[in-house]
Amino acid sequence: MNPAQRAALEYLSEANQFSRSPSHVAEYLGTTRGTMSQTLKVLMRKGYAEERRQKSDQRSISYELTEAGLAAVTEANPIADAIDNLPTDVQAALENSLHQSLKLALAANCGQSFGKCKTCAYHDAASDNGFCTLLELGLGPDEKHKICIEHKGA
Repeated sequence: MNPAQRAALEYLSEANQFSRSPSHVAEYLGTTRGTMSQTLKVLMRKGYAEERRQKSDQRSISYELTEAGLAAVTEANPIADAIDNLPTDVQAALENSLHQSLKLALAANCGQSFGKCKTCAYHDAASDNGFCTLLELGLGPDEKHKICIEHKGA
């Protein structure tokens, strides 16, 4: 599996039900929709992902990981393993530097922020799973811990 395919799988494993279209994955990974569509098709051929069409709009496509895809995401990641072996202070400095670089890149490109539902201005924690006040929908179990394309910093 190449790095782009792995990155797409990792994103899909962390994205909520509203954030799994090819355009969302492309936006998150900073690539084109065409490139991401091809990457997702390869992941489907390899049995790592499945295409889902929305019941209300058959043109709307999203992707979900298969059991094989979930297993692939949990396999060893050489970059993550290398970072885990760095001293704690170096890991913290690297995380801070990458975070600052990402914020600057997003600002320079007028980019959309991404974040987990529970940190969003639209998240209402009144119910067990949470509620998205933007989409006016209840969240499924554990979705408040997932990445959302509609995220707005609280």
